[in-house]
Amino acid sequence: MIKKKKGFFGRLVEGLSKTRNNIMGGVEQVLKGFTSINDEFYEELEEALIIADLGVDTSLKIIEEIKTKVKQQKIKDTDQVRMLLKEEIVDIMSTPQDAYDFIDKKSVVLVIGVNGVGKTTTIGKLAHQFKQSGKKVIMAAGDTFRAAAIDQLEEWANRAKVEIIAQQENSDPGAVVFDAIKAAQSRNADLLICDTAGRLHNKKNLMEELRKITKIVNKEYPEANKEVLLVLDSTTGQNALLQAKQFKDIAEISGIVLTKLDGTAKGGIAIAIGSELNIPVKYIGVGEGIEDLQKFSAQEFANALFDE
Repeated sequence: MIKKKKGFFGRLVEGLSKTRNNIMGGVEQVLKGFTSINDEFYEELEEALIIADLGVDTSLKIIEEIKTKVKQQKIKDTDQVRMLLKEEIVDIMSTPQDAYDFIDKKSVVLVIGVNGVGKTTTIGKLAHQFKQSGKKVIMAAGDTFRAAAIDQLEEWANRAKVEIIAQQENSDPGAVVFDAIKAAQSRNADLLICDTAGRLHNKKNLMEELRKITKIVNKEYPEANKEVLLVLDSTTGQNALLQAKQFKDIAEISGIVLTKLDGTAKGGIAIAIGSELNIPVKYIGVGEGIEDLQKFSAQEFANALFDE
């Protein structure tokens, strides 16, 4: 009987199994199918990466880097290419050293993303995490267009035992954020996490709304650090990358939260996002539980992917 790995890394290894099979299945086939490194080998490897949801641009970029290193290091063995590929993935996905500095400063965290990606759940899990680490957290129910969004957030606020500022359905999101800022200031909160509406099909309205909220934050709480987290559902593959590109046009995103990495073969999209958008993945979710959203580690992600 195999002993089940415990902890988040164990869950990551388990959660990435479909993605690992999708990416590494094709890659291993190429590595084992060739005895020498030639043009055909690179073509096959590139194709394997594209099929695994890394996308054309990212796959081309990775292959170019590998070619350069193979030349420089005079590599002859296809098996060593495996190591280069892993290094490349770690390199692409590395988070900057100051990625989580906002947690230790007075910060307003705006959470954006389309409906259905797990935005509300992400806010709840983040609030729980920050509270566990001794921070005073307040939530703002800024998605006032979906009645369920306010109810869901209130439920999470109760679970995480944090305060929530909410108004009636269809009230002005800007007014909710304004009230929440005043509450955060008067109660000396460390972190204010704001939900926002996710109607990307109506880009103009969403743009205006996010702009208005940002303006309120800047005016009423200029001393606070601003963090904008975009939540993406990894099961949507290339569509998640498209959403990220659209949101990048309307907001200054400082980090990505990738949800539902467990149970999807499309986790390769994480690499495409890291490569093409130059926005770090800061949190990943590999399960439904309150502890199943964690800070992202490129090294652990690559280790789980290569099952090492």
